[in-house]
Amino acid sequence: MKFGIADYGMYDWDGGLFDTEERLEGIKGIGYEGIEKLRAVSADDAMYKAACFRRLGMDFATCEGPNPEASICWTDALGKSYVWVFVSGQDFDTLCRQVNHQVNVCARRGLRVALHNHLGQLVESQKQLETFLSRCPDCGLLLDTAHLAAADGDSLEIVRKYSDRLVAVHLKDWLVTNPDIGLDRWQQRGRFCELGAGNIGLDNAAVMRALAEAGYDGWVFVEHDTHLQDPLKDLAISRQYLRDAGF
Repeated sequence: MKFGIADYGMYDWDGGLFDTEERLEGIKGIGYEGIEKLRAVSADDAMYKAACFRRLGMDFATCEGPNPEASICWTDALGKSYVWVFVSGQDFDTLCRQVNHQVNVCARRGLRVALHNHLGQLVESQKQLETFLSRCPDCGLLLDTAHLAAADGDSLEIVRKYSDRLVAVHLKDWLVTNPDIGLDRWQQRGRFCELGAGNIGLDNAAVMRALAEAGYDGWVFVEHDTHLQDPLKDLAISRQYLRDAGF
């Protein structure tokens, strides 16, 4: 397995990404091997940033361009294996139809498509996730352990049942801070936090062991959507959590 960062929370903390090299050097220094997305505004920008990753001995999993077609083409050209679901459907039937079309387009390039389960979206609960995987049998899964656990799902069960569908994994924990607020207002109900700091019983170490037992050998990305201090401090805590678990 390779361990990297899904850096949404770092964007939020910093107010954006101002220097790719600075960010890569920071996460490399605490034991990570890359960032999930190389974000680029042009083909030249994608090449420049890919060279920066290579020079620093770091890696990325997918490329996000200014539109879905560019993301697919640039991810393919840079030799990566998957792209996120990029569709506009606002209802479940439309989502599935559009995803299946994207899967077919990407398959011609040898790319997989990955759905990220997410609170407040069409694929939130475990039932919705399993229904989606049934309706879109060739789409991969970018499993987010805390988004699923916060919706009362079981990431261990998903790993054991659908290990062959896993394209990448987002690891994080969930801390409920306002239990009287319902999941429909999940952003006020709690916050995502460093591994081991949650309070809903999510055992990411057990998820990691299940991934290893299933023979999963892809990317595992630590992601903290919300930081209350320097993100590198939180991300170092999570990296140590993984080391303590044997990874």
